[in-house]
Amino acid sequence: MGVMLADPLVVDFAPPDVGSAEIDEVLAVLRSGWLSTGPRVAQFEQSFARYVGAEHAVAVNSCTAALHLSLLAAGVGPGDEVVTTPLTFCATANVIVHVGATPVFVDVDPRTMNLSPEAAGEAITDRTRALLPVHFAGRPLDSAGFRALASRAGVAHVEDAAHCVEGASQGERVGTLADLTCFSFYATKNLTTGEGGMITTASAAAADRLRVWSLHGMSRGAWSRYAANGVARYDVVAAGFKYNMSDLQAAIGIHQLASLEARHARRAAIWQRYDEALADLPLVRPVAVRVGDRHARHLYTVLVDERAGGWSRDGLQEALRARGIATSVHFTAVHLHSYYAERYGCRRGMCPNAEAISDRTLSLPLSSAMTDSAVDRVIEVLRLLLS
Repeated sequence: MGVMLADPLVVDFAPPDVGSAEIDEVLAVLRSGWLSTGPRVAQFEQSFARYVGAEHAVAVNSCTAALHLSLLAAGVGPGDEVVTTPLTFCATANVIVHVGATPVFVDVDPRTMNLSPEAAGEAITDRTRALLPVHFAGRPLDSAGFRALASRAGVAHVEDAAHCVEGASQGERVGTLADLTCFSFYATKNLTTGEGGMITTASAAAADRLRVWSLHGMSRGAWSRYAANGVARYDVVAAGFKYNMSDLQAAIGIHQLASLEARHARRAAIWQRYDEALADLPLVRPVAVRVGDRHARHLYTVLVDERAGGWSRDGLQEALRARGIATSVHFTAVHLHSYYAERYGCRRGMCPNAEAISDRTLSLPLSSAMTDSAVDRVIEVLRLLLS
Protein backbone atom coordinates (compact mmCIF):
# COMPACT_ATOMS: atom_id res chain seq x y z
CA MET A 1 0.00 0.00 0.00
CA GLY A 2 2.98 2.33 0.38
CA VAL A 3 4.21 1.99 -3.22
CA MET A 4 4.55 5.29 -5.08
CA LEU A 5 4.47 5.63 -8.85
CA ALA A 6 7.05 7.68 -10.69
CA ASP A 7 6.16 10.79 -12.68
CA PRO A 8 2.58 11.09 -11.45
CA LEU A 9 -0.12 12.55 -13.66
CA VAL A 10 -2.72 14.74 -11.95
CA VAL A 11 -6.27 13.70 -12.87
CA ASP A 12 -9.11 16.09 -12.07
CA PHE A 13 -12.46 14.64 -11.04
CA ALA A 14 -14.79 16.18 -13.64
CA PRO A 15 -13.14 18.89 -15.76
CA PRO A 16 -15.69 20.79 -17.87
CA ASP A 17 -15.55 20.15 -21.62
CA VAL A 18 -15.93 23.68 -23.01
CA GLY A 19 -14.81 24.53 -26.54
CA SER A 20 -14.26 27.52 -28.78
CA ALA A 21 -17.93 27.67 -29.83
CA GLU A 22 -19.01 28.34 -26.24
CA ILE A 23 -16.25 30.91 -25.74
CA ASP A 24 -17.10 32.73 -28.97
CA GLU A 25 -20.80 32.83 -28.04
CA VAL A 26 -20.03 34.30 -24.62
CA LEU A 27 -17.90 36.98 -26.29
CA ALA A 28 -20.77 37.72 -28.68
CA VAL A 29 -23.10 38.19 -25.71
CA LEU A 30 -20.64 40.54 -24.02
CA ARG A 31 -20.41 42.58 -27.21
CA SER A 32 -24.18 42.59 -27.72
CA GLY A 33 -24.88 44.79 -24.71
CA TRP A 34 -27.51 42.34 -23.40
CA LEU A 35 -26.18 40.16 -20.58
CA SER A 36 -29.21 39.10 -18.50
CA THR A 37 -32.28 37.06 -19.47
CA GLY A 38 -32.94 37.68 -23.13
CA PRO A 39 -32.86 36.13 -26.61
CA ARG A 40 -30.23 33.49 -25.92
CA VAL A 41 -32.14 32.17 -22.91
CA ALA A 42 -35.22 31.85 -25.13
CA GLN A 43 -33.14 30.05 -27.79
CA PHE A 44 -31.66 27.68 -25.21
CA GLU A 45 -35.09 26.89 -23.78
CA GLN A 46 -36.51 26.11 -27.22
CA SER A 47 -33.52 23.94 -28.19
CA PHE A 48 -33.60 22.06 -24.89
CA ALA A 49 -37.34 21.38 -25.19
CA ARG A 50 -36.75 19.94 -28.66
CA TYR A 51 -33.84 17.81 -27.43
CA VAL A 52 -35.83 16.06 -24.71
CA GLY A 53 -39.16 16.20 -26.57
CA ALA A 54 -40.89 18.34 -23.95
CA GLU A 55 -43.70 20.80 -24.63
CA HIS A 56 -42.15 23.55 -22.49
CA ALA A 57 -38.75 24.29 -20.95
CA VAL A 58 -38.09 27.07 -18.43
CA ALA A 59 -34.47 28.06 -17.75
CA VAL A 60 -33.43 29.03 -14.21
CA ASN A 61 -30.18 29.70 -12.39
CA SER A 62 -29.80 26.27 -10.72
CA CYS A 63 -31.42 22.88 -10.35
CA THR A 64 -32.15 23.86 -6.76
CA ALA A 65 -34.26 26.74 -8.07
CA ALA A 66 -35.91 24.36 -10.53
CA LEU A 67 -36.85 21.95 -7.73
CA HIS A 68 -38.11 24.74 -5.46
CA LEU A 69 -40.33 26.25 -8.15
CA SER A 70 -41.57 22.82 -9.24
CA LEU A 71 -42.77 21.95 -5.76
CA LEU A 72 -44.55 25.31 -5.57
CA ALA A 73 -46.14 24.68 -8.96
CA ALA A 74 -47.26 21.28 -7.69
CA GLY A 75 -49.03 22.98 -4.80
CA VAL A 76 -46.77 21.60 -2.07
CA GLY A 77 -46.81 23.64 1.12
CA PRO A 78 -46.87 23.62 4.92
CA GLY A 79 -48.22 20.43 6.45
CA ASP A 80 -47.59 18.35 3.33
CA GLU A 81 -45.20 15.43 2.91
CA VAL A 82 -42.95 14.70 -0.07
CA VAL A 83 -41.60 11.19 -0.61
CA THR A 84 -37.99 11.19 -1.77
CA THR A 85 -34.68 9.34 -1.62
CA PRO A 86 -31.93 9.85 0.97
CA LEU A 87 -29.25 9.03 -1.65
CA THR A 88 -29.04 12.44 -3.27
CA PHE A 89 -27.50 15.87 -2.87
CA CYS A 90 -28.97 17.84 0.02
CA ALA A 91 -30.72 20.30 -2.33
CA THR A 92 -33.37 17.68 -3.16
CA ALA A 93 -34.45 17.59 0.47
CA ASN A 94 -33.70 21.23 1.27
CA VAL A 95 -36.29 22.52 -1.20
CA ILE A 96 -38.95 20.38 0.47
CA VAL A 97 -38.14 22.19 3.70
CA HIS A 98 -38.15 25.56 1.89
CA VAL A 99 -41.80 25.13 0.85
CA GLY A 100 -42.77 24.19 4.42
CA ALA A 101 -43.28 20.48 3.77
CA THR A 102 -41.69 17.43 5.40
CA PRO A 103 -39.29 15.12 3.50
CA VAL A 104 -40.10 11.43 3.86
CA PHE A 105 -36.97 9.42 3.12
CA VAL A 106 -37.49 5.98 1.59
CA ASP A 107 -34.66 3.49 1.17
CA VAL A 108 -33.22 2.81 -2.29
CA ASP A 109 -32.82 -0.38 -4.28
CA PRO A 110 -29.29 -1.61 -3.39
CA ARG A 111 -28.45 -2.55 -7.01
CA THR A 112 -29.74 0.45 -8.94
CA MET A 113 -29.33 2.94 -6.07
CA ASN A 114 -32.61 4.48 -7.25
CA LEU A 115 -35.90 4.78 -5.39
CA SER A 116 -38.47 2.26 -6.61
CA PRO A 117 -42.17 3.01 -7.07
CA GLU A 118 -43.03 0.02 -4.89
CA ALA A 119 -41.01 1.32 -1.92
CA ALA A 120 -42.27 4.87 -2.44
CA GLY A 121 -45.85 3.63 -2.51
CA GLU A 122 -45.52 2.16 0.97
CA ALA A 123 -44.63 5.60 2.35
CA ILE A 124 -47.64 7.46 0.97
CA THR A 125 -50.03 8.85 3.59
CA ASP A 126 -52.99 11.20 3.48
CA ARG A 127 -50.47 14.06 3.90
CA THR A 128 -48.41 13.12 0.84
CA ARG A 129 -48.58 15.81 -1.82
CA ALA A 130 -45.74 14.85 -4.17
CA LEU A 131 -43.23 12.19 -5.16
CA LEU A 132 -39.68 13.43 -5.77
CA PRO A 133 -37.45 10.59 -7.00
CA VAL A 134 -33.91 11.12 -8.36
CA HIS A 135 -32.24 9.61 -11.44
CA PHE A 136 -29.11 8.71 -9.48
CA ALA A 137 -25.74 8.96 -11.30
CA GLY A 138 -27.56 9.12 -14.66
CA ARG A 139 -29.42 5.81 -14.27
CA PRO A 140 -33.04 6.29 -15.36
CA LEU A 141 -35.80 5.71 -12.87
CA ASP A 142 -38.82 3.51 -13.43
CA SER A 143 -40.63 6.66 -14.47
CA ALA A 144 -43.69 4.85 -15.80
CA GLY A 145 -44.06 3.20 -12.41
CA PHE A 146 -43.84 6.55 -10.62
CA ARG A 147 -46.29 8.09 -13.07
CA ALA A 148 -48.80 5.33 -12.38
CA LEU A 149 -48.24 5.56 -8.62
CA ALA A 150 -48.75 9.33 -8.65
CA SER A 151 -51.95 8.94 -10.65
CA ARG A 152 -53.36 6.32 -8.28
CA ALA A 153 -52.47 8.34 -5.20
CA GLY A 154 -53.59 11.68 -6.63
CA VAL A 155 -50.24 13.35 -5.96
CA ALA A 156 -47.75 15.29 -8.06
CA HIS A 157 -44.86 13.57 -9.83
CA VAL A 158 -41.69 15.69 -9.85
CA GLU A 159 -38.36 14.23 -10.99
CA ASP A 160 -34.85 15.34 -10.06
CA ALA A 161 -32.92 14.69 -13.29
CA ALA A 162 -29.82 16.67 -12.32
CA HIS A 163 -27.71 13.67 -13.41
CA CYS A 164 -29.75 12.50 -16.37
CA VAL A 165 -30.00 15.01 -19.20
CA GLU A 166 -29.34 12.39 -21.91
CA GLY A 167 -31.39 9.66 -20.25
CA ALA A 168 -34.38 7.63 -21.38
CA SER A 169 -36.63 5.31 -19.39
CA GLN A 170 -38.08 2.43 -21.38
CA GLY A 171 -37.66 4.37 -24.60
CA GLU A 172 -39.21 7.60 -23.27
CA ARG A 173 -36.97 10.61 -22.77
CA VAL A 174 -36.32 11.92 -19.28
CA GLY A 175 -37.99 15.30 -19.22
CA THR A 176 -41.27 14.08 -20.71
CA LEU A 177 -42.36 11.56 -18.08
CA ALA A 178 -43.21 13.56 -14.95
CA ASP A 179 -45.45 16.52 -14.26
CA LEU A 180 -42.26 18.55 -13.82
CA THR A 181 -38.66 17.49 -14.43
CA CYS A 182 -35.63 19.39 -13.10
CA PHE A 183 -32.16 19.43 -14.69
CA SER A 184 -28.81 20.79 -13.51
CA PHE A 185 -26.15 22.56 -15.57
CA TYR A 186 -23.61 22.91 -12.76
CA ALA A 187 -19.90 22.94 -13.65
CA THR A 188 -19.47 19.17 -13.25
CA LYS A 189 -22.59 18.18 -15.19
CA ASN A 190 -22.70 16.55 -18.63
CA LEU A 191 -24.14 19.81 -19.99
CA THR A 192 -22.82 22.85 -18.16
CA THR A 193 -23.59 26.55 -18.11
CA GLY A 194 -21.31 27.06 -15.08
CA GLU A 195 -24.40 27.38 -12.91
CA GLY A 196 -27.92 26.83 -14.19
CA GLY A 197 -30.95 24.62 -14.43
CA MET A 198 -34.06 23.83 -16.45
CA ILE A 199 -37.63 22.71 -15.78
CA THR A 200 -39.59 20.79 -18.41
CA THR A 201 -43.33 20.24 -18.36
CA ALA A 202 -46.25 19.46 -20.64
CA SER A 203 -48.38 22.11 -18.91
CA ALA A 204 -48.48 25.56 -20.52
CA ALA A 205 -50.12 26.96 -17.38
CA ALA A 206 -47.34 25.57 -15.17
CA ALA A 207 -44.66 26.94 -17.52
CA ASP A 208 -46.25 30.40 -17.38
CA ARG A 209 -46.31 30.33 -13.56
CA LEU A 210 -42.72 29.14 -13.40
CA ARG A 211 -41.54 32.00 -15.62
CA VAL A 212 -43.32 34.58 -13.48
CA TRP A 213 -42.12 33.10 -10.20
CA SER A 214 -38.53 32.82 -11.44
CA LEU A 215 -38.27 36.61 -11.89
CA HIS A 216 -39.72 38.34 -8.83
CA GLY A 217 -43.34 37.55 -9.77
CA MET A 218 -43.24 40.17 -12.53
CA SER A 219 -45.68 39.92 -15.39
CA ARG A 220 -43.00 40.97 -17.89
CA GLY A 221 -39.30 40.05 -17.99
CA ALA A 222 -36.55 42.54 -18.74
CA TRP A 223 -36.21 41.52 -22.40
CA SER A 224 -39.89 42.23 -23.04
CA ARG A 225 -39.58 45.58 -21.24
CA TYR A 226 -36.26 46.98 -22.42
CA ALA A 227 -35.90 45.64 -25.96
CA ALA A 228 -36.53 48.13 -28.77
CA ASN A 229 -40.10 46.91 -29.26
CA GLY A 230 -40.74 46.17 -25.58
CA VAL A 231 -43.44 47.50 -23.25
CA ALA A 232 -41.97 49.13 -20.14
CA ARG A 233 -44.83 48.70 -17.67
CA TYR A 234 -45.31 45.52 -15.65
CA ASP A 235 -47.30 44.18 -12.72
CA VAL A 236 -46.08 42.07 -9.80
CA VAL A 237 -48.56 39.22 -9.59
CA ALA A 238 -46.76 37.00 -7.05
CA ALA A 239 -44.02 37.25 -4.43
CA GLY A 240 -41.50 35.62 -6.72
CA PHE A 241 -37.81 34.82 -6.62
CA LYS A 242 -34.59 35.86 -8.34
CA TYR A 243 -34.08 32.55 -10.15
CA ASN A 244 -33.70 33.60 -13.79
CA MET A 245 -30.91 32.39 -16.09
CA SER A 246 -28.73 34.97 -17.86
CA ASP A 247 -27.85 35.14 -21.55
CA LEU A 248 -24.20 34.65 -20.54
CA GLN A 249 -25.11 31.24 -19.11
CA ALA A 250 -27.39 30.36 -22.00
CA ALA A 251 -24.64 31.23 -24.49
CA ILE A 252 -22.60 28.35 -23.08
CA GLY A 253 -25.62 26.06 -22.89
CA ILE A 254 -26.63 26.52 -26.52
CA HIS A 255 -23.37 25.02 -27.77
CA GLN A 256 -23.07 22.50 -24.94
CA LEU A 257 -26.43 21.15 -26.04
CA ALA A 258 -25.39 21.03 -29.70
CA SER A 259 -22.39 18.81 -28.87
CA LEU A 260 -24.01 16.83 -26.04
CA GLU A 261 -24.39 13.56 -27.93
CA ALA A 262 -20.72 13.54 -28.96
CA ARG A 263 -19.68 14.11 -25.36
CA HIS A 264 -22.05 11.37 -24.20
CA ALA A 265 -20.35 8.96 -26.59
CA ARG A 266 -16.96 9.85 -25.10
CA ARG A 267 -18.25 9.33 -21.56
CA ALA A 268 -19.68 5.96 -22.60
CA ALA A 269 -16.29 4.95 -24.02
CA ILE A 270 -14.54 5.85 -20.75
CA TRP A 271 -17.26 3.99 -18.84
CA GLN A 272 -16.63 0.85 -20.92
CA ARG A 273 -12.89 1.15 -20.38
CA TYR A 274 -13.45 1.28 -16.60
CA ASP A 275 -15.84 -1.68 -16.76
CA GLU A 276 -13.32 -3.83 -18.60
CA ALA A 277 -10.19 -2.79 -16.71
CA LEU A 278 -11.64 -2.95 -13.19
CA ALA A 279 -13.66 -6.15 -13.59
CA ASP A 280 -11.34 -8.32 -11.49
CA LEU A 281 -10.77 -5.81 -8.68
CA PRO A 282 -12.61 -5.88 -5.31
CA LEU A 283 -14.96 -3.08 -6.35
CA VAL A 284 -18.70 -3.33 -6.91
CA ARG A 285 -19.21 -1.59 -10.26
CA PRO A 286 -22.45 -0.09 -11.64
CA VAL A 287 -24.98 -2.67 -12.84
CA ALA A 288 -26.31 -2.54 -16.39
CA VAL A 289 -29.52 -0.64 -17.11
CA ARG A 290 -32.74 -2.30 -18.24
CA VAL A 291 -33.28 -2.96 -21.93
CA GLY A 292 -35.02 0.17 -23.22
CA ASP A 293 -33.25 2.51 -20.77
CA ARG A 294 -30.47 4.93 -21.66
CA HIS A 295 -27.94 5.78 -18.97
CA ALA A 296 -26.67 9.37 -19.01
CA ARG A 297 -23.22 8.21 -17.79
CA HIS A 298 -22.91 11.05 -15.32
CA LEU A 299 -21.16 9.37 -12.37
CA TYR A 300 -19.09 6.19 -12.38
CA THR A 301 -19.60 5.05 -8.79
CA VAL A 302 -17.97 1.99 -7.26
CA LEU A 303 -18.49 0.40 -3.86
CA VAL A 304 -15.25 -0.31 -2.04
CA ASP A 305 -15.00 -3.83 -0.53
CA GLU A 306 -12.71 -3.35 2.48
CA ARG A 307 -12.57 -7.02 3.41
CA ALA A 308 -11.48 -8.10 -0.05
CA GLY A 309 -9.26 -5.16 -0.97
CA GLY A 310 -7.78 -4.07 2.34
CA TRP A 311 -8.86 -0.48 1.94
CA SER A 312 -11.73 1.44 3.45
CA ARG A 313 -13.46 3.87 1.12
CA ASP A 314 -11.90 6.84 2.87
CA GLY A 315 -8.48 5.20 2.89
CA LEU A 316 -8.63 4.41 -0.81
CA GLN A 317 -9.79 7.93 -1.61
CA GLU A 318 -6.86 9.39 0.31
CA ALA A 319 -4.41 7.02 -1.40
CA LEU A 320 -5.72 8.08 -4.79
CA ARG A 321 -5.52 11.74 -3.81
CA ALA A 322 -1.90 11.31 -2.73
CA ARG A 323 -1.17 10.01 -6.22
CA GLY A 324 -2.83 12.95 -7.94
CA ILE A 325 -6.25 11.44 -8.66
CA ALA A 326 -9.31 13.37 -7.54
CA THR A 327 -12.44 11.43 -6.62
CA SER A 328 -15.72 12.30 -4.93
CA VAL A 329 -18.44 10.76 -2.77
CA HIS A 330 -22.03 10.61 -4.04
CA PHE A 331 -23.47 10.87 -1.51
CA THR A 332 -23.49 10.96 2.24
CA ALA A 333 -27.12 9.93 2.74
CA VAL A 334 -29.14 13.07 3.46
CA HIS A 335 -30.84 11.70 6.58
CA LEU A 336 -27.42 11.22 8.20
CA HIS A 337 -26.57 14.93 8.03
CA SER A 338 -26.97 16.72 11.35
CA TYR A 339 -29.75 19.09 10.25
CA TYR A 340 -32.08 16.27 9.23
CA ALA A 341 -31.11 14.12 12.18
CA GLU A 342 -31.83 16.93 14.63
CA ARG A 343 -34.95 18.41 13.04
CA TYR A 344 -36.71 15.24 11.92
CA GLY A 345 -35.26 12.60 14.23
CA CYS A 346 -33.56 10.75 11.39
CA ARG A 347 -31.13 8.09 12.49
CA ARG A 348 -28.81 5.43 11.16
CA GLY A 349 -30.74 2.24 10.49
CA MET A 350 -33.83 3.82 8.92
CA CYS A 351 -32.49 3.45 5.34
CA PRO A 352 -29.91 0.63 5.51
CA ASN A 353 -29.33 0.29 1.76
CA ALA A 354 -28.65 3.99 1.30
CA GLU A 355 -26.42 3.97 4.38
CA ALA A 356 -24.36 1.01 3.14
CA ILE A 357 -23.88 2.77 -0.19
CA SER A 358 -23.08 6.06 1.56
CA ASP A 359 -20.37 4.37 3.63
CA ARG A 360 -18.67 2.61 0.69
CA THR A 361 -19.31 4.64 -2.47
CA LEU A 362 -16.56 6.36 -4.43
CA SER A 363 -17.01 8.25 -7.70
CA LEU A 364 -14.12 7.92 -10.13
CA PRO A 365 -13.01 10.71 -12.49
CA LEU A 366 -15.36 10.94 -15.48
CA SER A 367 -15.56 13.69 -18.08
CA SER A 368 -15.61 13.86 -21.84
CA ALA A 369 -12.61 16.18 -21.45
CA MET A 370 -10.50 13.35 -19.99
CA THR A 371 -7.63 12.16 -22.14
CA ASP A 372 -6.88 8.49 -22.71
CA SER A 373 -3.73 8.90 -20.62
CA ALA A 374 -5.78 10.26 -17.71
CA VAL A 375 -8.15 7.30 -17.89
CA ASP A 376 -5.19 4.91 -18.06
CA ARG A 377 -3.66 6.62 -15.03
CA VAL A 378 -6.79 6.08 -12.93
CA ILE A 379 -6.86 2.41 -13.90
CA GLU A 380 -3.11 1.99 -13.31
CA VAL A 381 -3.26 3.38 -9.78
CA LEU A 382 -6.39 1.43 -8.84
CA ARG A 383 -4.81 -1.79 -10.04
CA LEU A 384 -1.63 -1.01 -8.11
CA LEU A 385 -3.54 -0.40 -4.91
CA LEU A 386 -6.14 -3.18 -5.16
CA SER A 387 -4.50 -6.08 -7.04
